[in-house]
Amino acid sequence: PDSGAPLPVPSGSTLLVRSSGGTTDVVVGGGVTEVAPGEQAPKGTNERHFKITGDGSAHVRAPSGQPLWRFAAMPDRAPAISLAKDPERQARGSLQMSYKIEDDYGVTEARAQFAPRTADAGKEGKNKEADKAEPRPLFEPPQFALVLPNARTRNGVGQTVKDLSEDPYAGADVTLTLTAKDEAGNEGKSEPFNMRLPERLFTKPLARALIEQRRILALDANQNSQVYTALDALMIAPELFTPEAGHYLGLFSVKHQLEAARTDAALRDVVASLWALAVTIEDGNITDVDKALRAAQEALKQALERGATDEEIKKLTDNLRAALDNFLRQLAEQFRNNPQQLARPLDPNTKMLSQQDLKSMLDRLERMSRSGDKDAAKQLLEQLQQMLENLQMAQPGQGGDDMEQALNELGDMIRKQQQLRDKTYKQGQDSRRDRMRGKQGDKQGDQSMGDLQQDQQSLRDRLKKLQEELAKRGMGPGQRGQQGQQGQQGQRGEQGQGQQGQGGDQGDGEDGLDQADSAMGDATGRLGEGNADGAVDSQGRALDALRKG
Repeated sequence: PDSGAPLPVPSGSTLLVRSSGGTTDVVVGGGVTEVAPGEQAPKGTNERHFKITGDGSAHVRAPSGQPLWRFAAMPDRAPAISLAKDPERQARGSLQMSYKIEDDYGVTEARAQFAPRTADAGKEGKNKEADKAEPRPLFEPPQFALVLPNARTRNGVGQTVKDLSEDPYAGADVTLTLTAKDEAGNEGKSEPFNMRLPERLFTKPLARALIEQRRILALDANQNSQVYTALDALMIAPELFTPEAGHYLGLFSVKHQLEAARTDAALRDVVASLWALAVTIEDGNITDVDKALRAAQEALKQALERGATDEEIKKLTDNLRAALDNFLRQLAEQFRNNPQQLARPLDPNTKMLSQQDLKSMLDRLERMSRSGDKDAAKQLLEQLQQMLENLQMAQPGQGGDDMEQALNELGDMIRKQQQLRDKTYKQGQDSRRDRMRGKQGDKQGDQSMGDLQQDQQSLRDRLKKLQEELAKRGMGPGQRGQQGQQGQQGQRGEQGQGQQGQGGDQGDGEDGLDQADSAMGDATGRLGEGNADGAVDSQGRALDALRKG
């Protein structure tokens, strides 16, 4: 008898024929061929294994009465994987990746792989010797498994959050490639994506300098002498630049550790020491509890993936609860020590998350794992991790990019105002000298005064634009104090808000940038009148106010 229409099966499938109490007589044809069994048959049974590589048939003749089975081998294409959107940096420096996965029979494994991306070889200022020496990285670039939407994903979008902020490649230019495999071992790759790995933001200059030298050494051991020179330079004038004895001693220690390093393993220890010293300089105990929280999350995630026992899952969930409590306690302590952090405006899309919400999520996660729904538990853990990644940290300098940009802009304005004042003073001297010699103000002199007026007005416009940007971020005149008080008085009612700005020393309360704006306006007017001496006075007031701002 014939089984009828061919049975569609993936190309590369294995046909297993098992019998008990006797031998089997199997005749195969076409793309069906016998292969050696990969494992021993259960006791008391006989097994024969056949590989289906193309259309074919198999007929079990003994025991008799079995139909002729026909197979249509369907080609097993390689999976497709691509980024659903550009990778994003999370609030605490982790990397979030969203990706699309497709496969005809289902993806069983996906990974993210990074490769270092070197600068163009022909850049100016690069000496020929450096061109010849290939970089000698001390560490392999990061790679890690990606979370699958479900166990055998045929078509779906997955998301993975990975903390790479402590990785030596953090902050480096890299190329990201995603790979996906199906059960047959077919592999698909995404288009390479050039990016800079997110890094932890360090706000203190010495910590930033150490992290930069750490990355240079980690990515090229040949640079060890240059890094040594940089560390030596950082120790100049400790009374000015490293007044804290502990920081200076740490710098001294790591410099001599690098000097004594003779092997790659010793250099890797120096890289670890540079990180530890930078973190100590930047902040305090929050890093330890943050690290413990991440370790507890990772331990639970791995236990869920390997199908650990209920007892182990409970123990690891309790560990995560304790780590989360410590973290939130430390976070609250930092808010108390840095009340100005409460002045930061919240994003209008911010979702408020209470400690009870987090506790409820952990309870649900434990219930899911106990009931055997490990996939759902893994997804919930992933959600929890994303929430914690986006939790607004109380560390000073968070959102430091905006503040640093504003400070750089202000510094440039101070330099420009100083130059403008010098030019105005010189123009006043030239005019006085010409008058003493009996010369009349010529057109060239008038034109020069007009140029100075135009430059002063442009600088004032820049200041106004900066003030608008600061106001948007909640750092405008009066906003810092108001928001800080509102944050601290939130549950005491609005009684104190009506008194804001009343009483007190008005001079102290007025914003330095407002004073600078007013003084620049005076200077512009006096330049328009041809009054260079008066303009110099106003420009001097503008300079003082900018520095105060």
